[in-house]
Amino acid sequence: MILSFPDIKELKPRITVFGVGGAGGNAVNNMINSGLIGVDFVVANTDAQALALSKAERIIQLGVGVTEGLGAGSHPEVGRAAAEESFDEINDHLSGSHMVFITAGMGGGTGTGAAPVVARAAREQGILTVGVVTKPFQFEGNRRMRLADEGIDELHRHVDTLIVIPNQNLFRVANEKTTFADAFSMADEVLYSGVACITDLMTKEGLINLDFADVRAVMRGMGKAMMGTGEASGEDRARHAAEAAIANPLLDDVSMQGARGLLISITGGSDLTLYEVDEAASRIRQEVDADANIILGATFDDTLDGIIRVSVVATGTEAMMVQAMDPIERAPARPAMLRPAQQPAPARPALKSSDFDAEVEAALSKAIEATGLDMSDLGPSRSDGVTVEPYTPVGTSDMALEDAPKREERPMPKAYVPQHTERPDVQRRMPRMEEFPPIARQSIGQPAPRQEPSNARALFKRLASNVGLNLETETARPEMRREPTAESPAADDAAARVAIEQGHPKPMGQSPEHGAQGDLDLHGRANVQHPTKEHLEIPAFLRKHG
Repeated sequence: MILSFPDIKELKPRITVFGVGGAGGNAVNNMINSGLIGVDFVVANTDAQALALSKAERIIQLGVGVTEGLGAGSHPEVGRAAAEESFDEINDHLSGSHMVFITAGMGGGTGTGAAPVVARAAREQGILTVGVVTKPFQFEGNRRMRLADEGIDELHRHVDTLIVIPNQNLFRVANEKTTFADAFSMADEVLYSGVACITDLMTKEGLINLDFADVRAVMRGMGKAMMGTGEASGEDRARHAAEAAIANPLLDDVSMQGARGLLISITGGSDLTLYEVDEAASRIRQEVDADANIILGATFDDTLDGIIRVSVVATGTEAMMVQAMDPIERAPARPAMLRPAQQPAPARPALKSSDFDAEVEAALSKAIEATGLDMSDLGPSRSDGVTVEPYTPVGTSDMALEDAPKREERPMPKAYVPQHTERPDVQRRMPRMEEFPPIARQSIGQPAPRQEPSNARALFKRLASNVGLNLETETARPEMRREPTAESPAADDAAARVAIEQGHPKPMGQSPEHGAQGDLDLHGRANVQHPTKEHLEIPAFLRKHG
């Protein structure tokens, strides 16, 4: 009897690194220079000059009819159209792959527009797709950063796992002497370590080997992820290498806390001990939840004599990122905010006092019956002068009137009284006749009526008036001759002109006793000079003939 053994075909997973755009092509060149083996490299670009410098064996010139090999000009829509034109060629290079790493630099034209198209082509073929992209520096401007964010959001919808490396984080590990090329090599090291971690677990021999199905279980549909690698030697090297892998300063501000999947790769020389493997794995497990899906692999590498290397791939970190957001930003996502708005409760009708009293009495009766006390033996209660009246709810209108703000009594504004300028205190004087208006001068010129004295002189004056004598005129005429007037003709003419201009008649000539300023009293009135006995003339018919 001849036993035949079936032929065992050795099937190895095929991993492809697909570089898109200028940054993706540079990352592929750095990985090739680092000696990474076990993967296929493909580079796609719209710039024919950049493709000529690529070290990859398989290249794709995107959109020959759209760009004519001159690039996308930092326009993502041009890069997207170029990738759609070369969609069939992209599918041909992805055919047969089990896992693809798509690397690109976001913010430009080809990488931002074509990378999501390549990811969509890979997902349509059922390939495990991992995106590793970079974000521009801050000095590249807000427009480029905005385009990068839009491209990352679009790529996120077509990949299983996405790793974002901000170029600004290179300043955390670079110093003043770090060259520009060396800084980008540090960013490419993240991609290299992630790819090498997975390929080493599936291709190299070790105590704990992993297959592609384990990797796919950790990375399928996990969203945002982080990768890190750490190496250490000497005492306590396992713990130091694990902590270096956890704290990757180049990744976007993500943490392993809350990760749903964890892939750990521990590699060392022949001196690697079981205790060191346990110490490194235990240190990493402290950073994730107990329910996380953890897959551990340990392999040997003769080139790592005295050195231990720990690589970590944590997936599903988006749940942690949502929890770490500011509470104000997470407020719209809370379930409580999704509840419909509560309808206002209908207004309760106001209780009448009679209904309220009935309810109170019923409640008291039930309470007394529950206690079992005989209330009949209790004497009349003592009144302390305090009465309790039933509560009457205030209507809405009454409450509105009570709560309405009262109008404040504002004092009436005081009348504005202009302030007069202070005048110097001068000595008062008697005004001159020329300073009075014409009407005042006329009134001053007319003597006020005098009360006739009730004596013999009054009788004499009445008798004189009967015979046509004017004693005051006769008396004043000699005085006028004896005392000439003090007013000058010029003063009279000036007074007349003023009166004519103001529309008043020219005042009559005033007597000397009324026109002179010295004949006025303190009240501005003219002093009346009474005739003396010496000036009285006795009529001839009254004189005694002797």
